[in-house]
Amino acid sequence: MKTVLGAALEVQRYLSQAGERFCFIGGLALQRWGEPRLTRDVDVTVISPFGEEERSADRLLASFRPRIENAREFAVRNRVLLIESEGGIAIDVAFGAVPFEERCVARSSEWALAPDAVLRTCSAEDLVVLKAFASRPQDWLDVESVAVRQRRVLDWNLVFEELEPLAAVREVPGLLDRLRQLRNSASQEPM
Repeated sequence: MKTVLGAALEVQRYLSQAGERFCFIGGLALQRWGEPRLTRDVDVTVISPFGEEERSADRLLASFRPRIENAREFAVRNRVLLIESEGGIAIDVAFGAVPFEERCVARSSEWALAPDAVLRTCSAEDLVVLKAFASRPQDWLDVESVAVRQRRVLDWNLVFEELEPLAAVREVPGLLDRLRQLRNSASQEPM
């Protein structure tokens, strides 16, 4: 299939059959929890302990084409493997190993888009954490869309519990304050 959904289903089939622990993040998860927007690639976190990058990359590269030369070496250095689906759709595989990523995958759930199209995505809370941590302009728009769309059910305590230690490592000034302001304004939005 030459669609993002088709590529996601292709990589999910492989990961499930291989017994990998994973979940979709990024634009696909945003389709579920926030304001849908065009996404051209698939972002997936696969649990891979530190030191296992080569083995994880090799397993995936046995079934998927690399998008760059030296994809294996890039994956070992950056813990991200850049591959593509059979139809040429970009797939970014993040090798997760930190406790937050383990919990993110453990909290993930299935999302049925159609009877034959069910994807395992991260929770809305974990998507907010991931997007706020990345802190790019588009990420903040995505956080706002999730905060507004999920305002009645979003567990803000969990969001801040997960994000605070990550933010301390990243040292992005004002990240938590910006998220608090966004939470407050989203809760005041009319339904």
